[in-house]
Amino acid sequence: MSVPNDSPRKRFVTTTVEVEGRTEAKVLEVPATEPAPWGADAELSIVGARIPRVDARDKVTGRARYTADLQRPGMLHAAFVRAEVARGTVTAIDAAAALQLPGVVGVLTAADLPRPMKAGGIPLFGAAVLYPFQPVAAVCAESREAALAAAAAVRVTVDAAPFAITFEDATAPGAPLVRGSSNLLRGSPQVTERGDVARALAGAEVTVTREYRTPSALHTPLEPHAAVAEWDGDRVTIWESTQGVYRVRDEVATALGLPRSHVRVIKEHMGGGFGAKNNAGAHTLVAALLARRTGRAVRCVPTRHEEQGDGGHRPPSRQVVTLGARRDGTLVAIDVTCEVPLGAAGWEGSPAAIYRELYHCPNVRTHETFAWVNTQPMMAFRAPGHVEGAFALERTMDVLARALGMDPLALRLRNFAERDEARDRAYSSNRLRECYEAGARRFGWKGWGEDARGKEVVRGEGGSGDTLLSGGGPVARADARAADAPAADAPPADAGAADDRSRPSSASRNLRRGTGMAACVWGAGGGPPAYATVRLNSDATVDVLTGTQDLGTGARTILAQLAAESLGARFADVRVILGDTERTPYAGNSWGSMTTASVGPAVRAAADEARHTLLDAASELLECHPDDLVARDSIVATRDGARRLAFGEITRKLGNVMIMGHGSRGPNPDNVGLMSFGAQFAEVEVDADTGVVRVLRIVAAHDAGRIINPLLAESQLEGGILQGLGFALFEERRLDPATGRPLNASMHEYRIPTLADVPVIDAVCVAGSDTVANHVGARGLAEPPIIPTAPAIANAVADALGVEPAELPLTPWRVLEALRRA
Repeated sequence: MSVPNDSPRKRFVTTTVEVEGRTEAKVLEVPATEPAPWGADAELSIVGARIPRVDARDKVTGRARYTADLQRPGMLHAAFVRAEVARGTVTAIDAAAALQLPGVVGVLTAADLPRPMKAGGIPLFGAAVLYPFQPVAAVCAESREAALAAAAAVRVTVDAAPFAITFEDATAPGAPLVRGSSNLLRGSPQVTERGDVARALAGAEVTVTREYRTPSALHTPLEPHAAVAEWDGDRVTIWESTQGVYRVRDEVATALGLPRSHVRVIKEHMGGGFGAKNNAGAHTLVAALLARRTGRAVRCVPTRHEEQGDGGHRPPSRQVVTLGARRDGTLVAIDVTCEVPLGAAGWEGSPAAIYRELYHCPNVRTHETFAWVNTQPMMAFRAPGHVEGAFALERTMDVLARALGMDPLALRLRNFAERDEARDRAYSSNRLRECYEAGARRFGWKGWGEDARGKEVVRGEGGSGDTLLSGGGPVARADARAADAPAADAPPADAGAADDRSRPSSASRNLRRGTGMAACVWGAGGGPPAYATVRLNSDATVDVLTGTQDLGTGARTILAQLAAESLGARFADVRVILGDTERTPYAGNSWGSMTTASVGPAVRAAADEARHTLLDAASELLECHPDDLVARDSIVATRDGARRLAFGEITRKLGNVMIMGHGSRGPNPDNVGLMSFGAQFAEVEVDADTGVVRVLRIVAAHDAGRIINPLLAESQLEGGILQGLGFALFEERRLDPATGRPLNASMHEYRIPTLADVPVIDAVCVAGSDTVANHVGARGLAEPPIIPTAPAIANAVADALGVEPAELPLTPWRVLEALRRA
């Protein structure tokens, strides 16, 4: 059933959309009708099913095509010449030696650009060097090896200058200017306050103040940035590893002075993005420029060192947090000061936002200062700002719980926010309380008492967290059944391990176990514009066309499920075509946990329109009213089942008459907070002699509205948790203070979690459909899982050792230093 809007005619309205923690206003055309919302009691058979990814076979057999592997006839290869200093001015570029090397076709410098252009906010090949690894020229050659050799042979003369790579350096008196007339971003410091924080803190019965630091983290996608460009006359096709084909199209068209219709961008499969691939980069523009200059296809793929050195990063932060409370645990004030060195370009991913959002508190003040520094530009990295802010806020909540002698979970429940307090409005839906309860049940949460802390334990054979593959090493185990399913009422079989803290040790007498928890909130309601077309083919197969992307998240599968359910088709008959600006209607970037909540309703609306057309056609063939017909399993039948026609029979009888539907994403509801929530519980084992932290298990309970595919929800939860584990224990970009250059710009030196680090993961999605958010009932799930992981692990380490971890990652030397201070 479709529901008409206020007017039978379409109209334009302004709606708000939250993207990566930032709110944007959008003007859009409202659909005249939309499908009726799927409520919690909707009878659905394909939506909600645990269906494997439709592209899984292609990936494991090697048929899936990634941009970095793409081959075109006569293709050339491009490589960058990069600056080696953190700040300076390019005074000369000598490419004579490079041009003499075998296979070298040409060199591209600033003098060869048809017009000034920027990539990532930095002038392409600009004379001003703002950070190490900044591109200053490019070469192209017959092979990648020849291109890299030629790039190494180009001689660049740079007049080096003093630089600033830390917040303290950039804000010191007389600091070298990174860009513009000030190292502070316009509007910094950014101060917000609700209530009267100073007065509330003065009257608080208990106050705690702590300082925390989080590191710069690198995205480290397995597939680096990549682009292949090929011209046909005055039109260019670009194959790009990107999170937004339409954004890349628009940015390339602007940079090259082309009509948008002359730029086609295609993304097939992708080996990770995590926020780093939202825009056209220097590699995109260089591939297009060199392809036009040479008349041949050009591929540009940075090396792994280049990817790590110039592929974006999560900025570090310093946060000073003060919490004030009554003795019963009621928060009366939150005060935080944040300092963030962004890099040479980027935008403000706010660590302070979560302080304004997560808990009920009448008095909240946030003070944020963002600075430019001579490091690679900031790029969005999975829940930018919230990951950093959650660590400091949730650590301080546990410090407050200890000061009050209160259970950390009880403290959080006491300060549960019923409303979106940051914007003083209701939530469309909020099941964080159910997340707390479901996670605690499954984890076997016992609270925080002296009898549960500081005990010696052993990791014996088959102990908690020791699920092994035949080759050894732990393997993640997830169960994303709805939290109210029968199995969710009891913890997993190993849930009691958190309190088994005194088994004899054969390897060490100083292993300590601890437990911790943390919560999260994230804007994940998605929004317009997004469009889709659903087409029933003559052979009864179904095509879904939309301009979104599948980053490896399973979007192809999710959208196929929505289309099959709404159209009444077999899932196996549905093909999703996406990531092509020439073949598919517009959809925005896959960022901000938006894809399912943005594109899903457009696909459902398109399939719903196609189903109405199909039933109208079938009613003529079956000589009945369309309301007397239903479509299911690619068959249209009368409600009594007496007469039926398969989809294929209908299309054959119709001949060249096409059954199609078009759908668009409607506006978000007015003055309602569209947020996803979650809580995570962690158990760790710490060697108090060496400082090594081992995460044994994590229970994650999340609320994202309707879960379209629980199997893929597990995948999202696991991926976010593992990245959060890396942020907690390993990942930290380190810079040489003498040169400003990265010290660990490789996957060997920059450690990310491997199979050996994976704990047992028990993931729960609480049941429910958010019918206020959109008619599918879904919100985003991609980013929330990374937010609470690091603070939950840090709180567990604090529980195990009786120390206060204040800086990430929790490397062995930092843990030992915390023990020494304690």
